[in-house]
Amino acid sequence: MKGLILARSGVVMALTAISTSVWANGILTLKSENDLFASGGDGHYTNGVELDWSFEPSADHWTRALADRLPGWSASSLDGAAYRLGQQIYTPEDIDERRLIEDDRPYAGVLYAGLSLFDDERLPGWRRTTGLYLDVGLVGPGAGGHTVQNNFHHLIGSDEPEGWHNQLHNEPFANVAYETAWWKPGQIGALEAEYGPSVGVAVGNLYTYASSGLGLRVGQGLDKSFGIPAVAPAQGSRVFFTENSGFNWYLFANLEGRFIAHNMLLDGNTFEDSHSVDRRPWVGDGQLGAAFSWDRWQLTFSTVWRTHEFEEQDDSDQFGSITVSTWL
Repeated sequence: MKGLILARSGVVMALTAISTSVWANGILTLKSENDLFASGGDGHYTNGVELDWSFEPSADHWTRALADRLPGWSASSLDGAAYRLGQQIYTPEDIDERRLIEDDRPYAGVLYAGLSLFDDERLPGWRRTTGLYLDVGLVGPGAGGHTVQNNFHHLIGSDEPEGWHNQLHNEPFANVAYETAWWKPGQIGALEAEYGPSVGVAVGNLYTYASSGLGLRVGQGLDKSFGIPAVAPAQGSRVFFTENSGFNWYLFANLEGRFIAHNMLLDGNTFEDSHSVDRRPWVGDGQLGAAFSWDRWQLTFSTVWRTHEFEEQDDSDQFGSITVSTWL
């Protein structure tokens, strides 16, 4: 009996150690992106939800072994990692029309799971942050976009969209993205500031593009947090703020341009005939927002203005993003 108790105790201790190595010192983030937050409309990129678990990998965590196998990465340089799960919904502007609207973007649902790896490096007078994003998922009816949007519209008493039978077909995807940002500290009056450029690239059958941008943060306690929250088509960003560091805040702005070689959500399915539009290769974003952190919590809000993504598009798009993060 004593041996059984000791065995059970050993199992409990082992499970506790595993749980601690996986879950300790982590930040849980819920992100919601919706055109309702900014324009009040309902169309194009109309909704996105992502759940993110960010953490510092332990010395024996499997992501360090993975980093050792990746070009330009190593186990010792890995400063953070994140697991991500999300869904996005895209529709034409007129969701009351049942027929195929050939000159507006296709209906599409996107369901994905992802892994992010982060490397933070201090340089003379600069701080560099690098992220590698690995995503797999599904575009099409299996992603559940139709079901989620119909149920939400039913819940709020809004008209149900009529054209989901025209959506893109089921197609699995895999995407890899890489981004590096350089941040230089400064001062604007009594406020802390940091600014700098960024470059990135994404390759896959969902998106293929190259990007460059310029970001700015102004506030208090900038050394206790990281960067600017990413928005679609970027699939993740470093979510970090120092736990129990009092109240801190910052305003942020970001300009980004992308040269897009492929976007399945506009170009249509890769292996089947589907609805598509004439994608524009150059797309620009302007982003403004604010972040507030206190004790174990952080709240951010941003609004995004996006230039025309396809030739037949009448107006540029605008949507908002809200994230709530907490240490667990």
